[in-house]
Amino acid sequence: MHTKIRDLEEKQRILKDRVLLIGQNLIEMKEKNTEDLLKIKKDIEIMKQSLERLHSFLETASAEFSKFARKEDLDILAKQARMFQPLEKLKKR
Repeated sequence: MHTKIRDLEEKQRILKDRVLLIGQNLIEMKEKNTEDLLKIKKDIEIMKQSLERLHSFLETASAEFSKFARKEDLDILAKQARMFQPLEKLKKR
């Protein structure tokens, strides 16, 4: 009878140790996951800032490009300048 009780007590002690070990592992995993989550959140915030800067740059560049004359516009202006050259007409006469 004593051996059965001792065996049961030993099994209970082993189960208790296992439960404590599992609990400790769960706590460590939770802490690691929390750290990883914080790192991911920081990375996402950095990416958001980079994306905002890129968006701002593209808007500025787009606004600047619209200020440049297109080749077709320059060709038309050159043609108009050649058509209206009063001094050239006077030299030919």
